[in-house]
Amino acid sequence: MENRKKIQRSWMLYDFGNSAFATTIMAAVLPVYYSTVAAAGVDENLAASYWGYSQSISVLIVAILAPILGVISDFTSAKKKFLHFFAFMGIIASILLAFVGEGDYILASVLFIVGSIGFSGANIFYDSFLPEIADRNEMDKVSSGGFAYGYIGGGILLAINILMILNPQWFGIPNTTLATQISFVTVGVWWFIFSIPLIKNIKEEKKFHNHKRDRSYAAIGFLRVGNTFKEIRRYKQLLIFLLAFWLYNDGISTIIRMATVYGSSIGIGSNDLIVALLITQFVGIPFTFFFGWLATKITAKKALYITLFVYLGIVSIGYFMTSAVHFYVLAICVGMVQGGAQALSRSIFGSMVPENKKAEFFGFYGISSKFAAVIGPFAFALIGQVTGNSRTGILSLVVFFIAGIVILRFVDIEKGIQEAKEPVAS
Repeated sequence: MENRKKIQRSWMLYDFGNSAFATTIMAAVLPVYYSTVAAAGVDENLAASYWGYSQSISVLIVAILAPILGVISDFTSAKKKFLHFFAFMGIIASILLAFVGEGDYILASVLFIVGSIGFSGANIFYDSFLPEIADRNEMDKVSSGGFAYGYIGGGILLAINILMILNPQWFGIPNTTLATQISFVTVGVWWFIFSIPLIKNIKEEKKFHNHKRDRSYAAIGFLRVGNTFKEIRRYKQLLIFLLAFWLYNDGISTIIRMATVYGSSIGIGSNDLIVALLITQFVGIPFTFFFGWLATKITAKKALYITLFVYLGIVSIGYFMTSAVHFYVLAICVGMVQGGAQALSRSIFGSMVPENKKAEFFGFYGISSKFAAVIGPFAFALIGQVTGNSRTGILSLVVFFIAGIVILRFVDIEKGIQEAKEPVAS
């Protein structure tokens, strides 16, 4: 039992480490650095659009790779190797961001895209370990614990980086620009250190195949992607949930990726933006645990509904936001529901996944979340560029949340669990 707890903690610690990329690079520091330094001289609304396009390109590439990587790893029992490869890709890209200077927005976009591919690609294999390390009755708790660890780890490093950026002289650093560049290096180092427990302690379940491989793994991957599209239709409840998740997750991921750039485009100061994102992290810690607990009392689906209705309010209020105080309030609200929505979505999906298709279907989960994340930032960027006003872009997210909530109503989770146990009957 103690060894099982150790394995689960090792799995959670990876989230503790890699969440530094999500906080410092994806959400807080790099977006502001991109707008003020890398895209110096570019119109603010146009810089926000360029950042949105960079987001869409990165997640589109991951979306295309996700199902292929999932089925290849499942076929070869190589989830752990793929996780290592993509994690190191993200780690190296994070460190190289330190070389981005004034006007280097193209280099910043390229390194961000590479780093995002590493971050998201590794998470596909990280997520697929959840059913191996947790029973169905543990899944909500362990999944929520992973997100809570992520909030803590990402929040701690972000706090250190904010102190370094706001007070570089405390650390013997001559200016804010260099302090920001050093913060990108710390992300790679932090991510690597807290990956070690997972690398050391988690052993992958080996699968033995009676058939002989007669083609490349890539060809097998593409073939199984086609089969997965056919297979997923046999699990009706899982498919309906994926459609709902695709839509509402589009809204969530766009808020995560575009919040600071949006704030910057409407005139909120850099320091206020970064500090507000730090508040989001630490508010998220207790509330992620809270929603894991709440799911055991009112069901995971009802708890998820609560998070989505709060998000709907966040987007609506965000359209009218004019001051740093407003941004702080919305940052607190996001912190209350962000971890809960993501953790509950992952555990609901995991509960309806057939035992023998973990990596394959989690690859499908990956493509759902990644393809979803393409549309939101692209719509935000395009609408903002066409209208010359980022506010109209943020308002478009209301559609994604409403559509996701409506489709989620038709998901019967208990029936989905039975379908996963009896795939032939379903």
